Amino acid sequence: AERAVASVRPGSRPLRVDVIASRGAASGLMRGFHRAYPEVELDVVMLFDIEQAVAAIRSGVIDASFRAVVMPGRPLPEDVEAVRVLDEPLQLLTGPAHALAGARSVTVAQLVGHRIWMPGIVPGTEWGAYYDDLAAEFGLTIEATGPNFGSDVLLDTVADTPALATFMSERTRLVWPADHGLRRIPVTDPVLVYPHSLLWRRDNPHPALAALRAYLAATAAGHDAAGAWVPDWTIPR
Repeated sequence: AERAVASVRPGSRPLRVDVIASRGAASGLMRGFHRAYPEVELDVVMLFDIEQAVAAIRSGVIDASFRAVVMPGRPLPEDVEAVRVLDEPLQLLTGPAHALAGARSVTVAQLVGHRIWMPGIVPGTEWGAYYDDLAAEFGLTIEATGPNFGSDVLLDTVADTPALATFMSERTRLVWPADHGLRRIPVTDPVLVYPHSLLWRRDNPHPALAALRAYLAATAAGHDAAGAWVPDWTIPR
């Protein structure tokens, strides 16, 4: 009963933030915030998609969520605010025998005709919509075939299959065996960016939420970089 009361009393419970995945850029931003504000109690959670996150924000279950994009044609509710905090470049991840493995960088045009395997894409999600638009815009072959057994199996398969590559966000933290020989290659002309935004309910009074927003405004970077590409329906800065 005491925990239930504390959970709805503003400022009396930890700040609850959804980061989608533990190894992604949002998790890194929250680690930076924790180092800068060690006195702020945090609950870090991982929700599946933006509709679940928005419902949790509106009900007060969480205080904020990092989301890359909204769904096209589905605007955010009027009581939910959003601001872009990071434009994260995508990289091409290949095994050592891939045709592009020796490149220092690759243009988007060079990716045409190559198989980009991303089994984590789920239809109907915001990241699914992002990669659908990316493929359509540049004529890329992005495959979501097969079950998603997680990042370890993805890395094993890309390392052993010369015909496959995958996209990896620049700040995604992954470790693989040295003998995999994987390559992370910057993508240019244009730079493909994944636009991370912070979402919160406009009337949320949690004092640590204001501190988080101020921290992100002061430290996050990369908005609207020259020559970068994002879908035109993403959350504006």
